[in-house]
Parts: sequence; structure tokens; C-alpha cells
Amino acid sequence: MKLPLSFIAALAALAVPASAQRIANPIAVFNGLDKITGITTTFDVAIGEEKRFGGLIVRPEACYSRPVTEEPKTSSFVQVVEIEAGNVRKRIFSGWMFAESPGLSAVEHPIYDVWLTGCRDPKAPPPVVEDTPDPATLRDQIEEGEPED
Repeated sequence: MKLPLSFIAALAALAVPASAQRIANPIAVFNGLDKITGITTTFDVAIGEEKRFGGLIVRPEACYSRPVTEEPKTSSFVQVVEIEAGNVRKRIFSGWMFAESPGLSAVEHPIYDVWLTGCRDPKAPPPVVEDTPDPATLRDQIEEGEPED
């Protein structure tokens, strides 16, 4: 029996897992390391705005995450410029950063390192957190359900 090609294509499409919708966030969250002092700083930058970290200026153009029910994949398109003598700007990085793989796309500068740690939306509802049941209550519930000898 031969199956129509359209039927086979429809089955193949169902076999591919659905990709989660990416969420655009208004704020990118970075960590920066000053290698001279050894101090790590966390800082937020609004999309399309600039934030100075030491002698660098960090500007995210987009920041995407996925729903909390999906595998985390947080990415941001970022431009980083170095402020040189005479207040001259020199672009040292322009590309995608991935929070789950900071070594893959972090800015490595002789004095400063910068990497993406996340995205956030202050207007988004907080994720649902399940309460941990009280062990004593669980024990009582288990004992009530056991048959007597």
C-alpha cells in the first residue's frame, strides 16, 4: 500500500518537537569582571540603551528568553565599545551572547570581561512556585492511609 506524499510529510512534521516561542524582554542582565580588582559586578541595561562598565560601554539591541516551562535559552544581541584616549570609541564586540554558554561569546578584554546572565521583564508576572509540603503533615497523611494489622 502506497501512502500519499502529503500524508507522509504531515507525519514527519508531527515527529519534530515544537519549538517554544521566544520572549522579548526589555532588560538584559550582565556580569562584568574587573580583572585588576577581582570584583564582579551585576548590572542591568535596557534594550537600546548604553551602560558603562569600567572603560567599556555595553549596549544590548535585543534580549530573548523562553518560558519557564521550557529549556532555558537566553540570548542577546550586544555591542560593546571600548573608550580609548581622547574619548574615542572603538567597537570590540558585536554579536550574540548566550547566557547558558558564557565562554562561547563573552567579551574578553585585557582588563574587563563581560557576559550575559539573563533577560528580565519587570512587568512580567512572577513564576509560579510550588510550596514544599510539611514533612509532619505528609507523615500523618501516609499513616492515615495505611491499613491496620
